[in-house]
Amino acid sequence: MKEQLDRLLVGLADAGCTKEEVEGAERLLETDSLDSLIRYLRKCRANLVDKMHESQRRVDRMDYLIRQTEKIAAK
Repeated sequence: MKEQLDRLLVGLADAGCTKEEVEGAERLLETDSLDSLIRYLRKCRANLVDKMHESQRRVDRMDYLIRQTEKIAAK
């Protein structure tokens, strides 16, 4: 069980969770509150999805700027 939990914490870091998020999960693991941990992990996932969407918006904006620049260059 301990080995699985250690892998979970490493996996959180690998998934891009912040140090604070990993520490929060570790605290919940120490209290054996698995239901709370699952809710917490879902919250961390939602934060990662938000970051992904923000990154996608930036990529879309960059694509727009490239297209606009290409139009100017083609004139």
